[in-house]
Amino acid sequence: MDADNLPPAEFGFPGPLRDRLVAAILRGEKTTTTGLHAEYLREGAPVEAVGSQELVVDSDGRGVAVIEATEVDVKRLRDVDLEFARDEGEGFRTLAEWRDAHVAFFTSPEMTRVLGEPPVAIDDDTLVVCTRFRLVERLDEPPS
Repeated sequence: MDADNLPPAEFGFPGPLRDRLVAAILRGEKTTTTGLHAEYLREGAPVEAVGSQELVVDSDGRGVAVIEATEVDVKRLRDVDLEFARDEGEGFRTLAEWRDAHVAFFTSPEMTRVLGEPPVAIDDDTLVVCTRFRLVERLDEPPS
């Protein structure tokens, strides 16, 4: 497998959140992720397809693992279920905790800069991309 040629999977923004999320992936605790559909649209990026692989990068931009999408669904924020939320590996016990954390992230100054204008309204009807993935390979050495 040539991990260097895979698209990057960037979880959160570089720093403590990304470090926690990447560590959870490497431990096998994080097997789902939720993205804002509007981000895909604004970037002109396709939604991942089942079977697609990505290179998980750490806060330093180094590839640390390869993941593969096993399920991909676009749904309303209100339609995400507790099992999916728990599988995000962030310790969510309730959907309210999951929702609050995601609304805070989607409306953060960093995300607002990425999304640009006009602001994206975040409510129960906001479309999100829910991806379930599996860890294909841990990379012991960063790709050169």
